Amino acid sequence: MAATRRHHGPNTALEQLLAASGRSRSSLALRVNELSRLHGQPRAYTHTSVGNWVDRGMAPDAPAPELIAIALGERLGRPVALAEIGMADMASLPGDVAGMGLDFPRDPGDAVRGAANFWSTVHPHRRDFLGQAFSVAAYTTPVTRWLARPATPLAGHRGGRMVGRADLQELWAAADDARAWDSKYGGGSWKSSSVATCLRERAAPLLTGTYQQAIGSELYAVSAELSRIVAWSALDMGQHDAAQRYFVQGLALARAAGDTEVGCHVLSTMALQALLRGYPGEAIDMAQGAYDRARPRAGHRVLAFAKMVEARAHGRAGDARAASAALAASETHLGRTRPDPDPQWIGYMTHTRLASDAVEVWRDLHNPRAAFGWNEHATAMPAGSFARSVGLRMTVLGTSHLQAGDLDHGLHLGHRAVDILSCVKSTRARDYVDDYLAALTPWQAEPQVAELLHRARTELTMTAA
Repeated sequence: MAATRRHHGPNTALEQLLAASGRSRSSLALRVNELSRLHGQPRAYTHTSVGNWVDRGMAPDAPAPELIAIALGERLGRPVALAEIGMADMASLPGDVAGMGLDFPRDPGDAVRGAANFWSTVHPHRRDFLGQAFSVAAYTTPVTRWLARPATPLAGHRGGRMVGRADLQELWAAADDARAWDSKYGGGSWKSSSVATCLRERAAPLLTGTYQQAIGSELYAVSAELSRIVAWSALDMGQHDAAQRYFVQGLALARAAGDTEVGCHVLSTMALQALLRGYPGEAIDMAQGAYDRARPRAGHRVLAFAKMVEARAHGRAGDARAASAALAASETHLGRTRPDPDPQWIGYMTHTRLASDAVEVWRDLHNPRAAFGWNEHATAMPAGSFARSVGLRMTVLGTSHLQAGDLDHGLHLGHRAVDILSCVKSTRARDYVDDYLAALTPWQAEPQVAELLHRARTELTMTAA
């Protein structure tokens, strides 16, 4: 293999870290070849190649240096920087950024390795993803393969350190904490952003550890939920391309876990992203597929969430009859729940949450009377714990009052939305306010409207629609 540069003598940093990891030179070459294949750039390194890197100070072409760091980090149970392997000046984006993280291997073992690899490599290159565009077509292969075979559980894994119940409890606790923080402060809060670090520094090393099937399945499931949370936080901040990649990895892990419930949850959230990006037809297909494949096994709250997302997509598509039917199905599922039969991670799916989203469905359908009716069941959601959700509902409900010609109520709710959302870091929340401001256009000459527009511009740092 060609080398891009050469040390003056042996690479002692790499030699020492290789010894500390317990990998042989052949083992390192094999693992780098596997990671290269997952990046779409197959290589055929051997123990001789590693000898050249260590003994002669040669450095392989990108993306190998970063993959070497990943391979050693898997054994050490922590991230490894390029400086630690004596290749600090070799940083480059491995593979093609356009496709990185969007692959959905048929083999679940490849999917698990690919997810760990993606989480470990995306951090130093996160800026490269911010300029990429969302593509609903990128979901075609992942969704098709999941629908064809939603559960393909693995038998277990033998690798690094032993993974135990305490590790899983730590990851579930991190997921619970992040969901609560996200609801209160938005996807741009430090706690929401820290989940990506949890995936990279805690979950990824565990995936390459040693565990039996039962532990492995739950490890994949909680990692899938964490990846979904990272995706949702990215979506909330308008980083839809990055969100896509985390969603795909989460769906792949749910499939490897053999957990159709988690897969339904991830796929339904992917459908929610599709409708928010202007693809309600695709969102309907995704939500219906998630529901149909999970229905034999999933709990009622999980199924209710899928139907709620479907209803929202029908609302965006302008189909009132289909939206009403989906809302009714969601409500029926919620009525069949018992105190604790569903997973804790879907506990937020309540009658209050359904009612809140139903207000938006009827806002989109320009039916303020129906929106007001559903809103009567959504008032119990406390702003202190669900600031973003309550703030969004204020903009949606305010728009419904404007659709009904009631400027006074519309303005009152607009001011409340600004009050609540001023402490929330969420690009999506600003988009909702923008939509609300657009509905004020017929009254833009009114002094009280100008006052609200000024508040929105200054307190939310946005321009009027």
